[in-house]
Amino acid sequence: MPKYIFTTGGVVSSLGKGLTSAAIGLLLEARGFSVALQKLDPYINVDPGTMNPFQHGEVYVTRDGTEADLDLGHYERFTHSDINRHSNYTTGQIYNEVIRKERRGDYLGACIQVVPHVTNAIKECIRRVSDSVDVVITELGGTVGDIEGLPFLEAIRQMALDEGPGNTMFIHLTLLPYLPTSGETKTKPTQHSVAKLREIGIQPAVVICRSSVPLEEEHRAKISLFCNVPKEAVIEERDVDHSIYEVPLVLRDEGLDDLIIDHLRLESPHAPDLSDWEELIEAIKTPHGEVEIAVAGKYIELHDAYKSIYESLSHGGIANRVKLRFRKIASERIEEEGAGALLEGVHGLLVPGGFGERGIEGKIQAIRYARENGIPFFGICLGMQCATIEAARNLAGLEGAHSTEFVKDAAHPVISLLEEQREVVDMGGTMRLGNYDCRLTDGSRAAAAYAESDIEERHRHRYEFNNEYRSRLTESGLIPTGVNVDHDLVEIVEIPGHPWFVGVQFHPEFNSRPTSPHPLFRDFVRAAAARAGIFEAGDPTRSEATDE
Repeated sequence: MPKYIFTTGGVVSSLGKGLTSAAIGLLLEARGFSVALQKLDPYINVDPGTMNPFQHGEVYVTRDGTEADLDLGHYERFTHSDINRHSNYTTGQIYNEVIRKERRGDYLGACIQVVPHVTNAIKECIRRVSDSVDVVITELGGTVGDIEGLPFLEAIRQMALDEGPGNTMFIHLTLLPYLPTSGETKTKPTQHSVAKLREIGIQPAVVICRSSVPLEEEHRAKISLFCNVPKEAVIEERDVDHSIYEVPLVLRDEGLDDLIIDHLRLESPHAPDLSDWEELIEAIKTPHGEVEIAVAGKYIELHDAYKSIYESLSHGGIANRVKLRFRKIASERIEEEGAGALLEGVHGLLVPGGFGERGIEGKIQAIRYARENGIPFFGICLGMQCATIEAARNLAGLEGAHSTEFVKDAAHPVISLLEEQREVVDMGGTMRLGNYDCRLTDGSRAAAAYAESDIEERHRHRYEFNNEYRSRLTESGLIPTGVNVDHDLVEIVEIPGHPWFVGVQFHPEFNSRPTSPHPLFRDFVRAAAARAGIFEAGDPTRSEATDE
């Protein structure tokens, strides 16, 4: 029978519940336990697929094609948990399921209520990830006190009653504000947050305190007293100095894994082994040099809009033992100020995915600048499509080349709507989503990076490379080097002879891990490091932190 850990948050949102839950999962795996991680989101949207990235950050895509919350990226980057469609549920999905059952008559004419029908549906969703694992870690989105989160809090309260003593554990993540004017750390918001939980019937076993300053003994004692938790269960999670990947080591040093094992009455198969994680942090702390990567996108103001992109780039930095500095450039600015003015001096350019026409010409200008000036370039999804448009216009001489996403009657529609998408009406969950196969061309940069000829990557898009222009673009120097054989769809394009110019239709950022960086991100950063003069182009040298 699995054990259950529920992670809640208080005081403010965006404290890092997802990161903390993932770190807990890593600590338990290091002790020999198998884990499943899950996020419950109280918003009414069915999934984040149609939500504005400025409001919600990136949309994470799982192997089975589920559009999910970005916290699932933390789960996969930190643990070996099987992340799938059951790893993320929303209020919209829960109520949808309850209403479908009511319409079918499954409730035999009962009056449908939040308790027990909605809460039972929530508990059923939690148990769907519990097969064949030792511990299920479920993160509740939002902040304690949010009205939309009440049915979820009631459901997890019931879970503790259903599962019996020693089988469930509540961990509450909270903020300790520091007031620099008075030099004081305040515990009162944490006290109120836990009091709200206790009103509902949930007593946290552990309170994890986010803070920018050290947690003093008097604060630990006060939180212990007023929140009804032992002093050793008041855990400090101070802001880390170098990387979010330090968090598991911080929580281990605070003894969190021991507290969890004791509370859940688990018997650890062996002592924790985080040696690979310690080597990772050492590589981050002792880089051989610094590399600047420009990221030109539409949602550049919000870091979380490209969360997995930045994390995957950092994994490439770790693999090459270099520190990355990001130059975030709004693509609209490039249209106004010119690519040369904004990209001068960068060692690499990445253009990420996205939707909508705003800033498209800026992305195309940036790609042309990188191509003509020998700057390593990596285009992902829409970035690959923009690279195709740029090559069509400036290498193949196809005036008016564009994507039909932006210009329906383009003179040369080098990017066009997938045939299977032509009759689609609904926006949510209807794109080409999840894992698809790709065959690589021998001798290509992609084949060299992957060191194999057949790969599988995750997708999220509606538009594709138009095969009617494949021969013309190939003759002009943009070479398709990766193809989905079943549907004859171009997945990767390259420009041979360029220091590093690769565009991919899929999203490799969803398959990168800090201890096993994605090969394309690894090689892209290596090419950028060569441009920075840290080592010679093509140098296969690895640091001890790389995949060996």
